[in-house]
Amino acid sequence: MKQRVLIQTFLRTFAVGATFNTKGMQNVGLSFIMEPVLTTLYGGDADALHKARNRYIKHYNTHPFWTPLLVGIFVSMEIKIAKGLLLPDILPKVRTTTVCTLSALGDSFFGGSFLVFWSLVGVNLAVREQGLLLALWIVCCWLGLLAFKIITFARGYALGLAFLQRLKSWNLINWGQRLKIANGVLLGLFAMSILPDNPVWAGACALGVAGLAGMSLMRMADRYVALALVVLCVMFVPWQWVMAFVFK
Repeated sequence: MKQRVLIQTFLRTFAVGATFNTKGMQNVGLSFIMEPVLTTLYGGDADALHKARNRYIKHYNTHPFWTPLLVGIFVSMEIKIAKGLLLPDILPKVRTTTVCTLSALGDSFFGGSFLVFWSLVGVNLAVREQGLLLALWIVCCWLGLLAFKIITFARGYALGLAFLQRLKSWNLINWGQRLKIANGVLLGLFAMSILPDNPVWAGACALGVAGLAGMSLMRMADRYVALALVVLCVMFVPWQWVMAFVFK
């Protein structure tokens, strides 16, 4: 595949949700992304081009951060289909399984952990009036996300479905759970910076968070969420007043 077509395809991944709809979700966006590749591969055969387009107009929905990786894999498979190395019927089946798996992983790691971490770091810097560090943090995160998209797109295109095996070694689920604990600490730091410096307030917050942690454990919720709540509880305890009472 020509480099110009690959660059054009990658840039189009930023528009995957531009025509989001309740029926096909991101399907129109995916069709728009794949159009340069499909016209390059099947431009001389109208019937083959029509069938290829139909493969991407069906329901598609996943976390946007995974779209470059999936598109890279789709391009790799589409090239093999055009060369007769793969049957066209295989792609929809593989796409459904892969999209659903990455969608769940994306919602858990990116939506439920990393984006919360990003925002909590930002608000902590903002309340402490660290404007320069806040701007640097936003720029670094944006560049990191861009690098992540470029790398996964390139690896997906070069390795195809084989890259998904390497993706398992990244252990994103466990990293997401660790980030939840960090988010608990960041939330505690933010609360301490805006709540009145009063033992009654701090004690009430500690008891409230301890109650939430207890309910999380009793309902067998995410253990890492419960641990993050316990960390928050410890942070809210007015230790200076406790120590003063103990050693008075």
